[in-house]
Amino acid sequence: MTVYVDDVEHGFGRMKMCHLWADTLPELLAMVDRIGVDRKWIQGHPTLSFGKHRSASWVHFDIAKGKKALAIAAGAVLTDRYGPTEHVARELIATGIPERAAIGQRRLEQVAACRARAPSSDLFAAE
Repeated sequence: MTVYVDDVEHGFGRMKMCHLWADTLPELLAMVDRIGVDRKWIQGHPTLSFGKHRSASWVHFDIAKGKKALAIAAGAVLTDRYGPTEHVARELIATGIPERAAIGQRRLEQVAACRARAPSSDLFAAE
């Protein structure tokens, strides 16, 4: 099981934010506890998220660049901007529901195509 952080930089006020997610909820919560992110900022969880954060399409945290460095130092795996899409696609495939698995497989193929088109300097350029 793994915790992931991507290389995107979304602005939020003066901060630059990226995404942190994991294969399991306990791993994700352990990581945010370790790096000092308040659990109340979880997004996409049906009961732990609040308000507009509940409607996110996948369970994750938006974290600042300083927390990203801490997460990587604590063992999080750095991914490119397609990491979240790949993660959700694998979750769809794991459901075993043929329709959802087919959607997941198509998304994985799209991610592979995008990565193949991206210049190698683009991958992990934010680091």
